[in-house]
Amino acid sequence: MTCKSSSLLLTLLLLFSMALSACATPVTAPPVAEAPAAPTVNKITYNSYQSDPAPRAWIEGVVADWNAAHPDMPVDLSIIAHEDFKQALRAMLTANPAPDVLDWFAGNRARFFIDRGLIADFSDLWEREGWDNVYAPGFIALATYNGGKYFLPSSYYWWAIYYRPSLFEQAGVQAPIETFDDLLAACDALNAAGITPITIGARFKWPAAAWFDYLNMRTNGPEFHIELMDLKIPYTDPRVRAVFENWKKLIDAKCFISDPAAYDWQEAIDPMVQGQAAMYLMGAFITDSYPDEAEDDLDFFRFPVINPDVPIGEDAPTDGYFLAANAGNLAGGKEFLAYLGSKEVQQSLLDTLGRLPSRVDVDISNISPATQKGIQLIQSADFIAQFYDRDTTPPMAEAGMDGMMRFWDNPDQIDQILEELEAERQRILAEAQE
Repeated sequence: MTCKSSSLLLTLLLLFSMALSACATPVTAPPVAEAPAAPTVNKITYNSYQSDPAPRAWIEGVVADWNAAHPDMPVDLSIIAHEDFKQALRAMLTANPAPDVLDWFAGNRARFFIDRGLIADFSDLWEREGWDNVYAPGFIALATYNGGKYFLPSSYYWWAIYYRPSLFEQAGVQAPIETFDDLLAACDALNAAGITPITIGARFKWPAAAWFDYLNMRTNGPEFHIELMDLKIPYTDPRVRAVFENWKKLIDAKCFISDPAAYDWQEAIDPMVQGQAAMYLMGAFITDSYPDEAEDDLDFFRFPVINPDVPIGEDAPTDGYFLAANAGNLAGGKEFLAYLGSKEVQQSLLDTLGRLPSRVDVDISNISPATQKGIQLIQSADFIAQFYDRDTTPPMAEAGMDGMMRFWDNPDQIDQILEELEAERQRILAEAQE
């Protein structure tokens, strides 16, 4: 073999060896950068009945602010027309899962669902946020049921006895009237001056129920009142009869305008405006229908004390929020509820919509003196009730208000009326057990 042939053979062997080596060694692709993991989204569902334009814009803004600050826990807001919401609430709460956070009313409207295990106890959140230190005592009591916290009060309006100071001065009556005996004496003085002491428009019954609420809370205390509203006490209980006896004292003293059922609540304002009547037990919304030019001669005071040994209860229909027991994201719902209950949000509610805050640390310096007085009236109360037709069941509310109007027509039929109301209470309880 020639050298040339040997060299050629060696070259071929070397090339063959390199080819085998290339086949045996895997080719590694250059590393590819991993995409960042998508953030976990922990969605919170919130159903609201704030469907009127101004409240809707406000709550949408609150949710937008939350979502901007919590992209990992966005709130999915559903706004439902007010009446539709009330009709659909039970179906919402029994859904699987239910919405996490919902708007609602305090009182029996909430207790009804608590008793059925559909509203969650969030005592742990209440304690964590220190709300016992910043919510008024009456609202803390309102949020509490069977030892737990089930409701977060947001806003309310107060009730009081509105009066015309000029008519009081004309009759020689000192304001505020602080005791029931002083109220009876004021009726005598006003009648003697030719002024009807108290106006009321009871065509639609509910203004009469306010008198029952206050007379019961002042006679027997707010806890007794709520137990009666919850159908736990017979209407034939002597303590309930005492309420109607006190009411009869006012009727016998000619404290009220004649034939209150002839007027609706707004029409009954006219005797005050015309100087014919001096007082009206009504919610703060009375000023919406009272002539602006006459409001300089309009003031209010707390319903007088009857029994000084019982706590002070006030009617203050209250809106707020709760958590569904069957919520799909209960933990997230608690975080959003903490935000809704914050000073920041309650301040915004006052500043934007004029809704009165249930927290005591909200700045109220820029609102009217009358509104500041109303806030103080409620924040100094021991207990906040809702109103007769919010604190008891709808069937009992209807029967009760019918009974109150029959009493107004014939105050001597107290026992018969209470027996009829007790029969209705028993019927409702029996029906609930079926």
